[in-house]
Amino acid sequence: MASTYTYSFFRVSKTNGIDTSAQQYRDLRLKALKTSPGSFSSTYTIESTFSDADWVDRLTVPDREVFICAATPVGLNSSCPNDIQWIGQVTVRGPASRTGFELPVEAGQPPQRSDEEEERWQMLSLFTLPQHRGHGLGSKLCQEAIEYLRSYRTFPRDVQVRLIVKAGNDITVELYRRLGFMHAGRATLVEALIANGDEHLISEDRNSAMYHDRQGIIMLSRVSRS
Repeated sequence: MASTYTYSFFRVSKTNGIDTSAQQYRDLRLKALKTSPGSFSSTYTIESTFSDADWVDRLTVPDREVFICAATPVGLNSSCPNDIQWIGQVTVRGPASRTGFELPVEAGQPPQRSDEEEERWQMLSLFTLPQHRGHGLGSKLCQEAIEYLRSYRTFPRDVQVRLIVKAGNDITVELYRRLGFMHAGRATLVEALIANGDEHLISEDRNSAMYHDRQGIIMLSRVSRS
């Protein structure tokens, strides 16, 4: 299906134009939470109360990199900021230490190599607005993030990227499989929230079965730096 937009992909700078970026990220994130509430651990109710400073903090936290898909209507001037809409995003969190990345044996995740041998990142929050789906944008966003991890430095040579997908999300699982991710175990909701840096969303009552059932699908991909 032909698109009336052209699409670009980029990593969000932590310094240049950060206030404008934070506003655009806020608008996209809140649309995502409204459109697909079941895809996220957080909620629109929680994040709609964030201040401007909170959104800046989300984009500048040292252990996260945010990647954006932007859409420009065909025929309009792509150099004009008002013509460009942020319509998709994915985040990577890391690098994590070996101990910080490990999961309980019950999860089935393969043993971790040393920090000198391998760098580790968690991929999370992949989303594109529904009206822009069907053009492979989710895959391209992930590829943009993986290419950044592959090229932004040279050591360690090997990079491991992990994500945890909700059970039943077959479309997303298939997307990641096409990108080279392999099934590598099952995680609990608590483990997934901690891996994504969302410990604050864990209820004080952790005895609920929803927190301890191993439903999350762990997927891993390894890439090498040249």
